[in-house]
Amino acid sequence: MFAKFHAVAQQVATIVVGKDTQIRQALVCLLAGGHLLIEDVPGVGKTTLAHALAQSLGLQFNRQQFTSDLLPADIVGISIFDRDKNGFVFHPGALFTQVLLADEINRATPKAQSALLEAMEERQVTADGITHALPQPFFVIATQNASHQLGTFPLPESQLDRFMMCLSLGYPDPAAERALLLGEDRRVLLKSLPATMTPQDLLDAQAALRQMHISPSLVDYLQALAQASRENGMFVEGLSPRAMLALLQAARAWAALEGRNHVIPEDVQAVLVPVTAHRLRVIRSGSGSALNSRDMVLQLMHAVAV
Repeated sequence: MFAKFHAVAQQVATIVVGKDTQIRQALVCLLAGGHLLIEDVPGVGKTTLAHALAQSLGLQFNRQQFTSDLLPADIVGISIFDRDKNGFVFHPGALFTQVLLADEINRATPKAQSALLEAMEERQVTADGITHALPQPFFVIATQNASHQLGTFPLPESQLDRFMMCLSLGYPDPAAERALLLGEDRRVLLKSLPATMTPQDLLDAQAALRQMHISPSLVDYLQALAQASRENGMFVEGLSPRAMLALLQAARAWAALEGRNHVIPEDVQAVLVPVTAHRLRVIRSGSGSALNSRDMVLQLMHAVAV
């Protein structure tokens, strides 16, 4: 069942070259049923990765460009009066899909950003007092430009916490960049990309994931990581219970792709940074330390005994 994900990873790697680790982490996030935030400078393949993942997984795909004038109704949908029916008819917005690419999410105002909260947490939206269920499976893949760039509205902590994982692609290495320069246009390649899975395959894999064995000693390790993040004085706030549930589910998905039916500490460590770094704010010291949250999470991991 999980072997199909390796075929997806290999296919996406032909489009987004030189980013095997990030592709695997993104697949882990989707297999675990989480939402994915991809943060980086413009032009490194964030949108291409999201589109290639959706197409390879055989999922319905919508893209919503987030801009400063975007309204919540543009995302959720709007009710319009229909003369023939003598009543208001709800017209679904971009949210009604299996994969929503929220492109440049931090270029929209907080009001528009908040329209995603209910959908991401409950897999439903409420418009005019009526609740509408979203298609299953439902994922948000959001891209975000660096916060120092002009025209950005940083995501609040409450919304960052809704994303199971946050990845950064970075610039390609020389060999990968040369392959991009000499290769075919990625937009052309995307159009011919076949689906290697079906939505039902993904739902079945997610159901199987919930049956994976978790030992009491692994739970002890997870709790030790959480407690250390709350007490070591490196972070403004420690990891929440929701963050730990996300970490456990991502570790399950990583173990499944490794071919195991149980989770070991190395699975937790493999996903620790992308699951927790965006949830933790580093306490800045007076010495002006340049360490970021990813560096500090790695320090935390090495400090907690397995």
